[in-house]
Amino acid sequence: MRDFRRVLQERVLVLDGAMGTMLQERGLAPGGCPEEMNLVAPAVVAGVHAEYAAAGADIIVTNSFGGSRTKLAHYGLEGKVGEINARAVELARRGGGPDCFVAASIGPTGRFLEPVGDAGFEEMVAVFAEQAAAFAAAGADLITLETFLDIRELRAAVIACREVAKLPILALMTFDDGGRSVLGTPPEAAAVTLDALGVDVVGSNCGLGIDGIYQILEKMRSVTSLPLIAQANAGLPLLRDGVTVFPGTPAEMTAYHQRLIELGVRIIGGCCGTTPAHIRAIRAALDGRSQAWTPPARRCFLSSRTAVVPLGGGAPCAIIGERINPTGKKLYSQELREGKTAYIRREAQEQAAAGASLLDLNCGLPGIDEPAALERAVYAVSGISGAPLVLDSSDPVALERGLQAADGKVLINSVSGEAKSLAAILPLARRYGAAVIGLALDAAGIPESAAGRVAVAQRILAAALAAGLPREDVVIDCLTLTVSAEQKRAGETLAALRQVRDELGLATVLGVSNISFGLPARPVLSAAFFTIALEAGLGAAIINPKDGPMMDAYRAAMVLLGHDLRAEEYIAHYGAAQLVPRTPLVSDSVASVRERLATAVIEGDLEGVTPLVEAALAEGLSPLEVSNEGLLPGLEEVGRRFGKNQVFLPQVMLSAETMQAAFARLKQELQGEQARSLGRILMATVEGDIHDIGKNIVCTLLENHGFEVIDLGKNVPAQRILDEAVAREVDAVGLSALMTTTLQQMEKTIARLREAGVRVFTMVGGAVVTPEYAAAIGADLYAADALEAVARVKELFRQKAE
Repeated sequence: MRDFRRVLQERVLVLDGAMGTMLQERGLAPGGCPEEMNLVAPAVVAGVHAEYAAAGADIIVTNSFGGSRTKLAHYGLEGKVGEINARAVELARRGGGPDCFVAASIGPTGRFLEPVGDAGFEEMVAVFAEQAAAFAAAGADLITLETFLDIRELRAAVIACREVAKLPILALMTFDDGGRSVLGTPPEAAAVTLDALGVDVVGSNCGLGIDGIYQILEKMRSVTSLPLIAQANAGLPLLRDGVTVFPGTPAEMTAYHQRLIELGVRIIGGCCGTTPAHIRAIRAALDGRSQAWTPPARRCFLSSRTAVVPLGGGAPCAIIGERINPTGKKLYSQELREGKTAYIRREAQEQAAAGASLLDLNCGLPGIDEPAALERAVYAVSGISGAPLVLDSSDPVALERGLQAADGKVLINSVSGEAKSLAAILPLARRYGAAVIGLALDAAGIPESAAGRVAVAQRILAAALAAGLPREDVVIDCLTLTVSAEQKRAGETLAALRQVRDELGLATVLGVSNISFGLPARPVLSAAFFTIALEAGLGAAIINPKDGPMMDAYRAAMVLLGHDLRAEEYIAHYGAAQLVPRTPLVSDSVASVRERLATAVIEGDLEGVTPLVEAALAEGLSPLEVSNEGLLPGLEEVGRRFGKNQVFLPQVMLSAETMQAAFARLKQELQGEQARSLGRILMATVEGDIHDIGKNIVCTLLENHGFEVIDLGKNVPAQRILDEAVAREVDAVGLSALMTTTLQQMEKTIARLREAGVRVFTMVGGAVVTPEYAAAIGADLYAADALEAVARVKELFRQKAE
């Protein structure tokens, strides 16, 4: 058997093209299960594979994209996961022949993980593990994770595959033409998170043509040294003579070949709309080209769902906000005991605004359920801030809960040189793709000399490498000791800092403010020590970013050390401060109850919104005033920020959930009264399509804006949509589709409504739908996302009322 990883280094491999459209042409009925054809029409599936192999594909992808128990349950086939997926590998091997690698395909489940959805992380790992185990047993050569929209779901899939299959992993996400996934993840954050999990290849498929995919991969290359994969659509779908077509020609699919090779793309294939002819052209365009590639040096980055922060390797010192820590904080301690997160969310916002690039989360308080508290804190901060996280706990159980809840690559704070600590923490870092802070101490305590601390750091590094962590993901804390008690040891800390950087080549971190404990005018001493440490190469500093002298020292040092080019950030901060008077934030005591209601919706304050509704009602506001003058302005502001990429879908959903909590209280005041509806809208995912995430989000937001929504679910035939539209006397019909193979059902449904004389507005949306396609099939409006859908529907109804 050829070694896939070795061959990948030798040359660029060609992966095959679309499967769904090929199967439809060969008898797959609309609404049918493609994976079931592995059992009922194996010759057809093997024939498709054979066509791609004949066209020159090196990698044949199995017909198992929807082969998870979650997807198969829609067809009553959840009991045949093992059989369907094993047969998929067998047919790919049969059709591809001995010269092709078999890549076992796994797609998303169609569910969102908590807190956006209802799926648990370990539940999702188990779903993917079942499918991956079947692939391994059947003899697949590698696994390809395709078309994922949620980075947390993809994390679960990678972990499952790595643990049960031990096969090379290709990990691909799908991005829109704005360069983000549906849940707001940019390519850089996806690549950092996946690289840390130990996948073999990262990249993107579906959603975009080759030009768009190239731009996505360029961004990935800026943060990863892994091989890349490009799997573009044959352009974006168009409607021609009543048939959905992809306009990208085979020749157009090869236009970026040279640039892709130079970028380090080692696998090129096709997604929606591609055929054996496209694959044949891709193969021919590679032949005769030099395909040599040298990976760039690996660097350390941390990530959240929406952002990336470099650490060490010559990057500017990262600021780690230290304020989410119960030590000496009565309010935070009380909220931890009560299971609340108001303090956490407020501190996360304020520290990020003050300059923190990373946020440390510590929930270690005696007598509480720390695992639950840390999970809750991760969800709270991730919903309010894009800063990557530092999980600060000595409890491995709590750390694991926090790591499961996180969206990206976090930094664990911390592990020591003790064997017990190393054994407990390093496997967690490896499993969940985290970096670690190594404390330069062991069972004997903190070494007095710099050499002693460096020796501990060396042992931590050796243990981390043995556990499978890359050396770049080990960050050493040389330990700051107060000069009031041990004045000489400050110099040893700085000496250790330099040695760790120069001799071990590792990034460093310090809890800087510890230096001044027990002395007067602490900010003066702390800021001076901070400046010296920055010159010594400090990679990250755990400080209070709201401490003015500390941040003054930091910003000045960034200019003097050459990290702030042309002093742009320095000028932006201090120049603006000189020109514009600082206006204090409106406090809760000054803001009106209407403003506080809006803020609660904007921030997704589930805990606080109901008491605010109570307060508003107590002040004499009517339920309608609470809604229209407090809650809805907040949701409209969320929509504005979403449109500017200032917040993303998880935050939108949290705001919508907050609205629902508020409305639940208002409904108690309206018992017996009929709430006025802005209009009645029927929503459905069209026949043949079992994806309903986007449609569900639109339903939720429409309801929050005052519309009555009738949700028919997914895989809904045109006739049922027509019948329900007539029976329910709806004002509008909304249709969703995610797959190119079901687009034509939109046209069919709209035509059926028109033929029956049903006068309703029609709107369409979904990942594969374009404005041009919507216009071609006669839809009244198209929306690219849920908030645009709400805005356009409101405008359409307003025009009707006029």
